[in-house]
Formats: sequence, structure tokens, C-alpha cells
Amino acid sequence: MGKDVIIACDFSTKAETLDFLDSFGGKKPFVKIGMELFYAEGAPIVREIKSRGHKIFLDLKLHDIPNTVKKSMKVLSGFDVDMCNLHAGGTIEMMKAALEGLTRSDGTRPLLIAVTQLTSTSEERMKSDLLIDKPIKEVVMHYAKCAKHSGLDGVVCSPLEATEVHSVCGKEFLTVTPGVRFAGDSKGDQARVTTPEKAKELGSDYIVVGRSITAAADPVAAYEKAINDFVG
Repeated sequence: MGKDVIIACDFSTKAETLDFLDSFGGKKPFVKIGMELFYAEGAPIVREIKSRGHKIFLDLKLHDIPNTVKKSMKVLSGFDVDMCNLHAGGTIEMMKAALEGLTRSDGTRPLLIAVTQLTSTSEERMKSDLLIDKPIKEVVMHYAKCAKHSGLDGVVCSPLEATEVHSVCGKEFLTVTPGVRFAGDSKGDQARVTTPEKAKELGSDYIVVGRSITAAADPVAAYEKAINDFVG
């Protein structure tokens, strides 16, 4: 997989989601299905979107005891998705168990990436709420190294951290970066954000763009701008 823009389809119903995707005509953007849509519609929406020819990042952020995550990933391995994720904070043991569960009997599996720190988390919140006193970049790099050690394909991180993740984990280790907005767009509930052009400069492999596309007056034009700015 090369660089790409992933649209966060954070809708609450199948109808909203498919209406949005229908507006793209013959284009088949890479889409993210998150908790809101998955919990509302379940596995059928994943299969429906995949049958339409879209690549899918199933963003459920698993975080539980290793055995539970392993069994859950085994279920997800039956979905024809391209990427899924978990929280690196669940420890190396959990990440290794997840990888084992996700790998099918023929050795194939979706890409598996780990969330380092959510892009809504500032260093101040991390310290006050999570009692993690290390600098946020140091924490992100440590989690990234743990994910690589566990055999994962990459991490979810802020685009502001992508350069350093590649520096410590290698260029082939993927950086999937939410918190991307066009210049002038509201940050919403995100804390560590940047533009598609800056994310490209910083070395992000994938950017996840939500409201800057889904809430745009012309979502298709906004998507094409993101592609042009990020992929070129």
C-alpha cells in the first residue's frame, strides 16, 4: 500500500453512510469505519462497503486482556478489511496475542496498527488525567517501539510525530495519522493537528480526514483536494 487519504465515515446510520459514498460516483475512497457506525450497524455495514469496492480501516481500538483481544481479533479476521487497530497501552503481551488472533490459517491478515496516544490528548491531559509524567513524544515513541517489537505493522499517531516514529522504527513501519485538517478548519476535539501538505512533509503514510471532508459543502471536491495535497 502506498500513501493514501482515509475518510473517517463517522456516521450513525447505514443510510447516511451509503448516501455519502454514493456521492463519489465511480471513485472508491479508502474509508474508516469507527465505533459509532459499527456499533449502530454491525458486521453487515462492513461487508456492504467492502462489496462496493472500498478499502476499509476498521477502527475499533481493542484494549482488553490478551486472551479476549486474541479471540476478538480472530472474529475480525473473518471480515475482509484492510486494516484494524488496538491500543498500544494494552501491553506487548496483548499486542502479540492480537496479532496471533488476527492471522488466518493461510497466514494472511489485515494490517494491524496500534494507537499510541489519541490525537485529542494533550501533554497536560496525559499528565493530569493519566499520571504519565514523561513528555508526550517520548511516550509515543516508546509505544511505537513496543508495537514494532510485537510484530505490528505500524501505529496511529499525530502527523507531528510521524518523522520521529520513522526515525526510531524504520521507514517501512507505517504511520497512520488522524488529526488532519485543511488550513482554517476548526480543530474540533483534536489537540495535535496539521494540514495534509504538512503531514506529507512530515512523512505520514496515511492521513485520516473526517469533518474536513464529510462536513464540507462539496465532500468530493474536499476529498480530491486532500488527495492532491497529500499524495500529489
